[in-house]
Amino acid sequence: MRQFKISIFSLILLVFLGGCEKNNGTGWTPDNLPDDPKNETNDSLGIHIYHAPLYWSVYEYCRVAEQAGGSIDMSEGEWDRVIDWVATNLKPYGYDMICTDGFMSMLATDESGYMTQYGSMNLKKLIAKCNARGLKLGIYDNPLWIHGSDNITVEGTNVTFGDLRYNETDRTTVMYPNSNDTFPWLVPSHRGAKEYIDGFFKHYKNMGVSFIRMDFLCLFESASGAGGMPGKGYGRKNYELALQYICEAASKYKVFTSLVMPNLFNDAELEKKYGNMVRTEADTFDGGWDHVSGRLRWQVFDGWPTCHNQFDGLIHWSHIAGRGKVIMDGDFIRLNTLSNDNEKAFSVSLQLLAGGPVAVADQYNTIVNGDLKFYQNEEMLALNKDGFVGKPLSENLNDSKSQIWYGQMSNGDWIIGLFNREDNSQYRSVKFSTLGITGKMKMHDLWNHTDEGEADNISVTLESHSCKIVKLTNP
Repeated sequence: MRQFKISIFSLILLVFLGGCEKNNGTGWTPDNLPDDPKNETNDSLGIHIYHAPLYWSVYEYCRVAEQAGGSIDMSEGEWDRVIDWVATNLKPYGYDMICTDGFMSMLATDESGYMTQYGSMNLKKLIAKCNARGLKLGIYDNPLWIHGSDNITVEGTNVTFGDLRYNETDRTTVMYPNSNDTFPWLVPSHRGAKEYIDGFFKHYKNMGVSFIRMDFLCLFESASGAGGMPGKGYGRKNYELALQYICEAASKYKVFTSLVMPNLFNDAELEKKYGNMVRTEADTFDGGWDHVSGRLRWQVFDGWPTCHNQFDGLIHWSHIAGRGKVIMDGDFIRLNTLSNDNEKAFSVSLQLLAGGPVAVADQYNTIVNGDLKFYQNEEMLALNKDGFVGKPLSENLNDSKSQIWYGQMSNGDWIIGLFNREDNSQYRSVKFSTLGITGKMKMHDLWNHTDEGEADNISVTLESHSCKIVKLTNP
């Protein structure tokens, strides 16, 4: 039995790391709006079939426990309270999953060699508890990590887990052979690696898991971007081979893959080809407006993390997303760390306008009274149900047009989001004809739930850190 524990404390350092600045792009025009489902055919592998998930994550619980300096675990009683709260308050609105994260020990306790226990909780027991309340369990794990003992044989082969690890014959193929690895990586080019990865997804699918978050991909590929954590760096070829094997196995077993901390080199060439969802900016950490819009604003780096706040990341990578394309992940939401209702509506709106997940990290005992309404707005959540993916008017982070998002629902209705990420009030205006919309449209506010008559444009003065989201329908 091998104990495996992940701490993200040192990842705080990545906030202060950087690289070479990249071009911010030129933005979108109505004639190439990729949200139109008729134009979305860029999925040669046939894997981009999912909507972004709505779920609850253990992240905040673990993050707070880590900062307190004690052991990180969750008792069975606490799991029961979480499951009851999610099932009662979030499941009726489409949040159908609870997901583990790093921090806690990840144990392989049976002959399979794959993870069977998260902290003190048996995974099968936890899955049964979720299922009993109509919820699924998503798993934080990486098919490139070896949890089990070296003498376990990969199913269908005569290869042992030990054979999958780095050895001296790999010395000329890694970037830093004299460095130690932070994580127990397998080498994808080794015999049996494909079978091991297939077995990983088979293991979880047999337990009823259909969502995997796989972390620290930058550290595997380039030994960088993880706050100074050491690594050998297995290079681009091994990274692509790994993603190929992961994609094949995940597709075979119908498991959704979330790629976390990817370098996104060459315009996310590999990640958007092989993954279902990719992180676009640094971790949530302590949340607040800093994570939503403030942290290292306007800066884009080469390698993970390319951006350090949600808004920058979602703007910068908006061109890779769309119907039938990879999903952008803006990481977890912690509403209780935001200052007011404007910021809370802004945070949830941003994820939904970008076609990303709403990953709730607030807990039953940390969420502020009344804040559940931001997660329960059915008019806003209809965007997720529809598979909506919006785009900013510009991908230039310095252009105020990047704070105007738009896109079309599958029934032909239009969504416009006007955001103000500045610290003072701002005027936002857009003519519908600029978006390719002819004539006047009926306008409905999705947060106020009010009809606002017919118009051929929208103009509004927004308070700081606020937004206005409207739906346009034919008169």
